[in-house]
Amino acid sequence: MPDGVHGALVRRVSARPDGPLDVTWLTNGTLRLPLGRIRLQWAPAPLGGWDVTAHLGLATTEVHLASWPAAPDDWPLLVRPTVHEVTGLCAALTFATDALDLSNHLADD
Repeated sequence: MPDGVHGALVRRVSARPDGPLDVTWLTNGTLRLPLGRIRLQWAPAPLGGWDVTAHLGLATTEVHLASWPAAPDDWPLLVRPTVHEVTGLCAALTFATDALDLSNHLADD
C-alpha cells in the first residue's frame, strides 16, 4: 500500500468469478467505515504471501469480517467471493429495511 494509507474501501465487486474488486485507498485520517461498506487491509506474511483482513461497517461499529493468512499473490481472487456475498447481503438488508420503514409509514397514515 502507498505511504499514508491504511486500507482500501471496496467500491464495487464484479459478479464474474474472476472479476475485479474496485477499491479506493483509505488514508490514515479516514473516519470509520460507512454502513455496509468493506475495508480490506493486507501486509506481507512472515513466511510468504499476504495476510489479508476484511472489516465490515455496521450502524454503530466496525466488525472483523474475515482473515486470509498467508494468502497467495492472487489473493483478490480468493477474497472476492466472500466480499461479493457480504456486499449483496448488505444491499438486500438495506432494501428490506427501507421497505419495512415505508410499510410502517403507510400504516401510520
